[in-house]
Amino acid sequence: MDEQKLKAELRSAALARRDAIAPDTRIEKALDATAHGVEHIEFNAGTIVSGFFPIRSEIDPRPLMDEFRKLGARLCLPVVMDKTTIVFRELVRGAELVDTGFGTRGPGEDAEVLDPSLLIMPLSVFDLYGGRIGYGAGHYDRAIAKIIDKGIKPRLIGMAFDCQHEERVPVEAHDQRLEAMLTESGFYPAKGI
Repeated sequence: MDEQKLKAELRSAALARRDAIAPDTRIEKALDATAHGVEHIEFNAGTIVSGFFPIRSEIDPRPLMDEFRKLGARLCLPVVMDKTTIVFRELVRGAELVDTGFGTRGPGEDAEVLDPSLLIMPLSVFDLYGGRIGYGAGHYDRAIAKIIDKGIKPRLIGMAFDCQHEERVPVEAHDQRLEAMLTESGFYPAKGI
C-alpha cells in the first residue's frame, strides 16, 4: 500500500474514533491536556506561541493558550491564505476573530504576521516517535519549512486525544517531526529524536 493511501486510511479511522467522543467529555479531556501542558512545556516570557482554533471534534487548545498567555507568551493563530499557504497572525485579547478557512477562525488582516518558535499543532493521527498525519493539505509542513529557512528552529508539539494514537505512522521526507505529544493522559517527548 502506498503511503498516501495508508495515511488516508489511518486518518479516517482516527477521526471516527475522535468523533465518537461526547462533546462534554472532549472538554474535560482538553482541560486535562492543558494541565499537562502547563506542567511540562517551558518557554521564556515573550516567546511567540502558535495555537489553533479547533474545528469539528478536535481537542480544544484554547484553555492551554490562555494559560500560556498568562505566563507571558505572545500568541498567534494560523490563517489559511490559499490552497498551499498559511501564515501566523498575532492573537491579542479582545481582538475580533474572522473566518480564516477550513472552518477555523483567527485574527484579521490587520493583525501582525509572526514567526512562532513554539507551535501547538492540530493533527488527525500521531505516533510517539514524532510522526504526525495532518489533514492532507501539507499547510503546516510548508509553513514550518519557511520558518526554518528564516533561521528559526521551532519546537513542534502535537495536541490531540489519546484515541488518535497509532503505533507508527508513515513519515515522508517533507513531513515535519514533532518534538512531543500532548494528550489528556500526559506529555510525551518523541522517542528516538
